[in-house]
Amino acid sequence: MGIKRLVTTVMLLPGLLLAFSGAAWAAGGYDLGHALPLWSVLPFVGMLLSIAIWPLVNGPWWEHNMWKVSAFWALAFFIPFLIAFGTGTAFFQALEVILLDYVPFIILLFGLFVVSGGIILRGTLRGTPAVNTLLLLVGTILASWIGTTGASMLLIRPVLRANEWRRYKAHIVIFFIFLVANIGGALTPVGDPPLFLGYLRGVPFFWTMRLIFPMGFNVLILLLFLYFLDSFFYRKESVPRTIKKHDPLRVDGLPNLIYLAMIVGAVILSGILAKNPAFADQQTGALYGIALYRHGSGPIVLPYTNIIRDPAILLAAFLSWKTTSKRIRQDNNFTWGPIREVATLFAGIFMTMIPALAILHARGAELGLSQPAHFFWATGALSSFLDNAPTYLVFLTTATSLGALSGVQTTLGMIGTEMLAAVSCGAVFMGANTYIGNAPNFMVRSIAEENNIRMPSFFGYMAWSVGILIPLFILDTLIFFR
Repeated sequence: MGIKRLVTTVMLLPGLLLAFSGAAWAAGGYDLGHALPLWSVLPFVGMLLSIAIWPLVNGPWWEHNMWKVSAFWALAFFIPFLIAFGTGTAFFQALEVILLDYVPFIILLFGLFVVSGGIILRGTLRGTPAVNTLLLLVGTILASWIGTTGASMLLIRPVLRANEWRRYKAHIVIFFIFLVANIGGALTPVGDPPLFLGYLRGVPFFWTMRLIFPMGFNVLILLLFLYFLDSFFYRKESVPRTIKKHDPLRVDGLPNLIYLAMIVGAVILSGILAKNPAFADQQTGALYGIALYRHGSGPIVLPYTNIIRDPAILLAAFLSWKTTSKRIRQDNNFTWGPIREVATLFAGIFMTMIPALAILHARGAELGLSQPAHFFWATGALSSFLDNAPTYLVFLTTATSLGALSGVQTTLGMIGTEMLAAVSCGAVFMGANTYIGNAPNFMVRSIAEENNIRMPSFFGYMAWSVGILIPLFILDTLIFFR
């Protein structure tokens, strides 16, 4: 489809949508989640299908025009939304998701991307099945303490260099996404954004350590699976497996560990401050800050915690960039491509998922969820395609409405421990089901492709996740969430 035709479609789409909307988008006195019709999520579906299909149809065109596709779907939602609800509501929703969700999201990813790109593991590291399994185990353990994004950006390049000589290696990256970019982040609020949101709403910091049993079960099975699968492919390699010279392992760019600690510390500090009466209402959990834009439903408040955290992350990235030698980044094959791709595509994803999250928030209680297994699969299924952080929050809120008499006291209400574990594991574990389920998934894939690894398509990756992860999650249900 030509660009002119895309633009024409965007111009016609508002009228077409409004013609079918009827009274659903009637102005005044509405609850956004109930007012939005279900088909308002079509731009979000279109965005996902574009990510899945365009790279297969015309990869070179996609590389140069993905920003146009992202902008197209964002406008396909925003223009009719603007006409139907008015400029006040439309700009309020858009600014809220950009300023409070997208910008902090990209700042954190950018900081971790820049800092981790300044750390390199040198020496001879041969990508054998045992070495690969060990590297992924280390990354999985680190993920809960420096975040899935931090661990992914820190370990993916050493994994790729260790396997540079190999022909069969895409499966290693796939398991890396399963373990390091997702499941490994289950043990602390620093590990994955959903758990951090739970921490901000009263879940004790170390409560998530009890998720070690379902997490450990999954990690053990996946690492064993990886070892035997990698051994199968390793036997098929035709490249000589001997190395004449073995260089000792060493790490260059060690000052970047300080900058990495700055980023993690800034994230933890924002959570601590959010529990302080000077920074947040202790009854509602609402954060104090600077009012940027006012609308009938209230102001958009830029929290003081964000004002402290985000500049600290950017400062760490700046110091890393200025103090790390260019040779290290060159040897790391560091480019801006992966972070640029994530920023471009997730701009469209964040904008188009506004109606999906609003509808889910308004109607989530109507889904009839009552058992831990229900919450595990509902949270997980939606976290596979939506941002897992707000999805977690929606189902956390839904679970607190069940009237539990004991469990974990949050600012939203009491929630049973089994329900909280199910929501937490669903959000963290099932982010591995698709490339867009969690932010580092896309970045890991992009870095792998920059290193000439032919990764599966969107649906090709899902074939791996459905074949390996879904049976594993069924076992999780039978063992932990019955």
